[in-house]
Amino acid sequence: MVPRPLPYNGNYASPDEYVSHLLHFVNTTELFQILCGGTHILDFFTSSPGLFHTVIPKTWRPFLLQCDVMRLLDILMRDDLENLQLAGLPEMPDSLLQYIKSIRHLSLDREFTPPSHDLPVLPQIVKVGMKPKKIHEVANFADYVDRLSKNIATSKANRISHFVDFGSGQNYLGRALASEPYNRRVVAVEGRENNVTAARGLDISSGLATKEKVMRNKRLWNKILEAAGPHPHKSPDVFKQVAGTEAFDFRPREQLKSECIVEHGKGHVQYVSGRLDSGDLSEVIAKIDKTSAAAEKRKLMAISIHSCGNLSHFAIRSLILNPDVRAIAIVGCCYNLMTERLGPPTYKHAYLRPTLQALNGRVGRESSKFDPQGFPMSQKFCTYDDDGIRLNVTARMMACQAPKNWDRLDSEAFFSRHFFRAVLQKIFLDRGVVKQICHVPENADGQAFRNPGPFDVGTQPVTIGGLRKSCYSSLRAYVRGTIEKLTTSKEYRQYTDVMNEKMADITDGEIDEYEAEYLPRKKELCVIWSLMAFSAMVVESMIVVDRWMFLKEQVEVGDAWVETVFDYGMSPRNLVVVGVKKDDHANST
Repeated sequence: MVPRPLPYNGNYASPDEYVSHLLHFVNTTELFQILCGGTHILDFFTSSPGLFHTVIPKTWRPFLLQCDVMRLLDILMRDDLENLQLAGLPEMPDSLLQYIKSIRHLSLDREFTPPSHDLPVLPQIVKVGMKPKKIHEVANFADYVDRLSKNIATSKANRISHFVDFGSGQNYLGRALASEPYNRRVVAVEGRENNVTAARGLDISSGLATKEKVMRNKRLWNKILEAAGPHPHKSPDVFKQVAGTEAFDFRPREQLKSECIVEHGKGHVQYVSGRLDSGDLSEVIAKIDKTSAAAEKRKLMAISIHSCGNLSHFAIRSLILNPDVRAIAIVGCCYNLMTERLGPPTYKHAYLRPTLQALNGRVGRESSKFDPQGFPMSQKFCTYDDDGIRLNVTARMMACQAPKNWDRLDSEAFFSRHFFRAVLQKIFLDRGVVKQICHVPENADGQAFRNPGPFDVGTQPVTIGGLRKSCYSSLRAYVRGTIEKLTTSKEYRQYTDVMNEKMADITDGEIDEYEAEYLPRKKELCVIWSLMAFSAMVVESMIVVDRWMFLKEQVEVGDAWVETVFDYGMSPRNLVVVGVKKDDHANST
């Protein structure tokens, strides 16, 4: 039985009505646009009077500043809005309450209902290398796609012969599907050779494959060890010196191939290495081992747990581009890695900041804009209000948050990190490390569409990345750790001179002065960040709905839906996009 097409929360008459309200809200609600793409935490203290006072309506500020942050998160996402208990707090403005209701109603429901049957227990040897989160994902998704393939098999055209795992990584999912009790054939497509090597090793451990047998010459091997020490493969010339021209196989263990065990009625895994750049699987399909299914036509289901960025788009498009692909079940993630199909914002996107190049970052690919593989996928989203729906990298990155999972300890830690980074950006600006920049949209002649407003001015980003744990103990430690990294790391060598010139002479006293000035405003940052993450639940819903809408627009697709497949607390990217072809679009190969 096909579930309802979209798991929306609000009281909408149909999916079309929900989508209509969703697009209207994101296209017309200024506060949402500001919180989801119109502001960045880097610039929290770089302008006056600061983002909190610029972004948040004046009537909201007393309530938000007096409300404990964890209490605020409960109000935003968990409390019964019709029966709020707000003792000891200022009166909540009705406009704030209505905004919260809108975000909740337009965010897809993430509640997970486990299947009524007991999940098959993954064999212990299959679970090797998995953390509890991965075990939860693999156990649930393997069961889900196995049941899905059986449910659609009522039609001969959709009797799935192989699962194709997009971005299989170390192939935990494929290994589970190929093992008892599923015994399915899996094609694991992975672009990173180190992942494939590790996956093959785990296949051997689990009994799905055997190691290539190699006859060694022990006498010569001992001589090689005497000449080169315990790591002879670091000195390849030694092999020629000792063994001469004799053709002995001295490959290290990790270079030995694994051989898949193919038995009737048993599952197996075939690896196809290579980087996908579209949904065209013709090269992958051509490599599928035909010996195990010589008499049958291939009928494939593309699957993936957390395929990053555009890889989810490729997997979804594979249903349309390949006659052999009969269904897809894709759980996406890493929305920040998606490219942009429609290019930079125009004058119609008044609050959408362009994606800025970090001063010390890698040069951005021009193809990330106007990329036909990027967001949005559907024509409806591309053409909405003539100019389409756009999401910059800030909005897409915020959609990767999981605010429902924040607890007090974790929240304090990352709020402090954001506070340190925002203050450091102010220090960078004051000391000339970065400059303020204006990003008002321009027309074809290079003329600004309007005079710059408070949301049109930002600062140049500087990439810092992760620091040692001790660097997050105080603002002093954070600033010192950042300076050390940006002046000593080979990765940031091109920025060393600037950092040495502008930042090397900063004193602890100066850092303490910045902390004394901005620490009283840390609560403002916590509130803004919480509202950004809460609002971005609608951003994730838009991304998922766009993918569903793309499938609905295709004549080949018979059924398409979205549902939850994981517990949000264990794995917050828990929405699967499913598409199944019509019977009359069966392959003819």
